Order: sequence, then structure tokens, then C-alpha cells
Amino acid sequence: MFEVIIVIAVILAIAIAVVLIFAATKPDRFSVRREITVQAPAEKIFRLINDFHHWVAWSPYEHRDPALKRTYSGMESGKGAVYGWEGNNNVGSGRMEILESTTPSKIVIKLDFFKPFEGHNTAEFTMLPQGDSTLVTWAMHGPNQFMAKVMQVFMNMDHMIGKDFAEGLANLKRITEK
Repeated sequence: MFEVIIVIAVILAIAIAVVLIFAATKPDRFSVRREITVQAPAEKIFRLINDFHHWVAWSPYEHRDPALKRTYSGMESGKGAVYGWEGNNNVGSGRMEILESTTPSKIVIKLDFFKPFEGHNTAEFTMLPQGDSTLVTWAMHGPNQFMAKVMQVFMNMDHMIGKDFAEGLANLKRITEK
């Protein structure tokens, strides 16, 4: 019986070592990016992103917790606007602050997650007019901490976050093309 326990412990130790070694090979930075073409002027789309009060209409994260607590501070919109949230395990808690707001083409947001995992990233939205339509891009990038690298051994973060970005962009398209 003792020999079986030793064999199981060795196999478990090897499996953990393999996961940790594989995690160590992941890049030190991550990036997720999605884009969509919207049949609306850039100014109309820009307003919905530049004012955190409007995010409830299009952000895929806003309805994952019916009891989500939101706080707004700083400027009403644009550079200096701040949005904080605290919710269930589906949304966690965090804070966003608009660092750059260039009408109607670019918004840069400092994005800090506190729960369930701490993370400090940058989100960027760009609106590029193309005739009667606008190419809208939602990107996020930041440091890839070791725990995130371990999670990436088992999950594809680009796919997970990317599908949320695609959903949010589709919501923006639906709202602004009315």
C-alpha cells in the first residue's frame, strides 16, 4: 500500500512540474483584440464608450450580476471619468478610468481588477471611419502574471475574453445601427 502511495505522489509531482514548466513558457504579456464594422458614424459609437453610464446598454459584463454595484466618479465622461464595480464571481470587482479620449477616434482606459484575481491592464477602443461605416476595435493588453500563465495551460484566454469583446461589439452595432 505504501508503494502505491509513493507512485501516486511521484506521478502527481511530475504532473505539477510539467504544468509549471509549461506555464513558464507562456509570454510575459497578453493581448486580446476584436473588431467589427458598424453602419453608423464614429461619433455615435464614441459617445456610448466614452461615457461609462452608457455601458449598461452594450457591455457584456453589465448583466452577469443583477445585484451589481456601480459607482461613478471623476468627470462625467471622457478623460478622468471613473467607473467602479463590485459584484458576484461572474464579474468580480474593479475600476476603470479613461486616460485618453480623442473624439471620435480613440479611447484608452486603465482597467484594474481586484477580485477574483488582481490584474492591471489597458483597454483601447478605436473608431476608424470607412465611408458610411466605422471599423470599431476593442483591445486589451497587459502583463501576464504567473498565475494567469498557469490558467492559460488549461484555458484559452484569447477565446474566453475575445468572445465577450465580440458580444459587446455586436451590441454596439445593434444599438447604433437603429
